[in-house]
Amino acid sequence: MNLHGVKHRLDVRKSDLSGSVFDDVNLSGMTFHNVNLSGTSLTNINMSGWIVHNCNFSGARIDDANLSGARITNVNLAGASISASRLEGFTINGILVTDLLAAYAAQRQASEGGS
Repeated sequence: MNLHGVKHRLDVRKSDLSGSVFDDVNLSGMTFHNVNLSGTSLTNINMSGWIVHNCNFSGARIDDANLSGARITNVNLAGASISASRLEGFTINGILVTDLLAAYAAQRQASEGGS
């Protein structure tokens, strides 16, 4: 089924839309519940204001994204990796990550200099 240049609200339930392509589409205000988005690729997407709850992001890759102001709570970050990223103002349990990294670097430098 092709929809081009239309404005409709869809109520889709118990359906298989795998392989669908959405390009230049307004999906604001949508609700997804019990949906399998595994293997989905999102590019040039505005996800500001999203609320994500009880979701499986294992193996996800987030690249060139703006997560400023994001709040992440009650999350399993085992094996997660953050690299080549802006960290100003980024906190873990209220502690600035930049302060943690500076303390780590100072401790490491002191231990290497003392050996």
